[in-house]
Amino acid sequence: MAKLWGGRFDGQNEAWIDAFGASILFDQKMATQDIKGSLAHVKMLAKTEIITAEESAEIQRGLEKLQEKLAAGQLEFTIGNEDIHMNLESYLAAEIGPVAGKLHTARSRNDQVATDMHLYLKDIVKQLLPKIQHFRNVLVEKAAENVHTVMPGYTHLQHAQPISFAHHLLAYYEMLTRDQTRFTENLQRIDSMPLGSAALAGTTFPVDRFFTANELDFGNIYANSLDAVSDRDFILEFLSNSAIMMMHLSRFCEELILWCSHEFKFVELTDSFSTGSSIMPQKKNPDMAELIRGKTGRVYGNLFGLLTVMKGLPLAYNKDFQEDKEGMFDTAETILTSLDIMAGMIDTMKVNKENMAQATESDFSNATELADYLANHGVPFREAHEIVGKLVLACIQRGIFLQDVPLEEYQQIAPVIESDIYEKLSSYNAVKNRHSYGGTGFDQVDKQIKAAKIQLQKEKAAD
Repeated sequence: MAKLWGGRFDGQNEAWIDAFGASILFDQKMATQDIKGSLAHVKMLAKTEIITAEESAEIQRGLEKLQEKLAAGQLEFTIGNEDIHMNLESYLAAEIGPVAGKLHTARSRNDQVATDMHLYLKDIVKQLLPKIQHFRNVLVEKAAENVHTVMPGYTHLQHAQPISFAHHLLAYYEMLTRDQTRFTENLQRIDSMPLGSAALAGTTFPVDRFFTANELDFGNIYANSLDAVSDRDFILEFLSNSAIMMMHLSRFCEELILWCSHEFKFVELTDSFSTGSSIMPQKKNPDMAELIRGKTGRVYGNLFGLLTVMKGLPLAYNKDFQEDKEGMFDTAETILTSLDIMAGMIDTMKVNKENMAQATESDFSNATELADYLANHGVPFREAHEIVGKLVLACIQRGIFLQDVPLEEYQQIAPVIESDIYEKLSSYNAVKNRHSYGGTGFDQVDKQIKAAKIQLQKEKAAD
């Protein structure tokens, strides 16, 4: 089959070279967007009288027929036609004849593919934002069920201070809220149309880019044709935002994997999000959490891959840009599925409240409570810190905990200590008494949950 651009050439490439240069195996994912862009373009060609109304109507009829066939799975794409644009143009020519060739008037594959990617990412982000919002809602609902569930808070993966499990969940709510804000802002950059820039310099035809933008529901138009065809910042921003969000999901998955282990037994994932072993009958593995943790590396790689492709490219279009799509598609599919899995895992997760609470009773996570108690009774905090540190060491050597130390011993160490110390050392009270704004105190967590629900309701109302 002759190339649609083949007039300049008097020879044919070998098949393996064509295969190396072709992008149809992956850019066919943009077939819907490519037809949508062509429909808007051909309407503009008629509106500006670049082609006749009759020609435009015939081309529109052909494109709409291709839409129907695409939806029915009746279009097969070939490497011989390189990419999605040329495959669809060939199908259009077979459908309506030579008039199909007028569709490409005042357009290049350079601005065409850029437009396709803008349309594709607009579709993806519009699917993505409700999924992030849903996961945030799941986190808030699970937090509301666990305000008074006490668990160890960690630093360096060592018991640090007791906290509310709800407080821990709400930390991820805040991360995902920032993720949602980033993607919302990303959408502003995605919502800019490059079509009409042609190959790099614009066109001599009297195109109406504003008409086309309105047809495609773009809020903005690229002001510089060189920038329009060579800009991939909007994809890099999407990949960067995706990498940050996957990092958040991966951190959460790491904790889920630990929490459902035999050593922790803090949570249990349902069978839907677990798998077994081929040799060990007792195993229940958190594979979905592990896969999300693992796929985070792929999303990182897609970002670094495109950054590397872009770093040395002169203006305007270069064939290197063919490498901008596979990572984008892979990342989009990965994050959409990962969010669905995360929401399902957390929504159905069983929380072992007793195990969490017990873990705060057989440790020294209440040591800061004793230091604060001494400081509140006039002992300089640095001195109180040293007193408690020595006492913890003595308890470790004796195999007891702070709440096991007799009052007489406490008063020998610091006469200011009274019998109310045991109430202060309770992990439940340690959490309850942290009233500082944004802290883990139950009253503060209740306020955080209320604020989160109001925020989610406002977002839903604005959709």
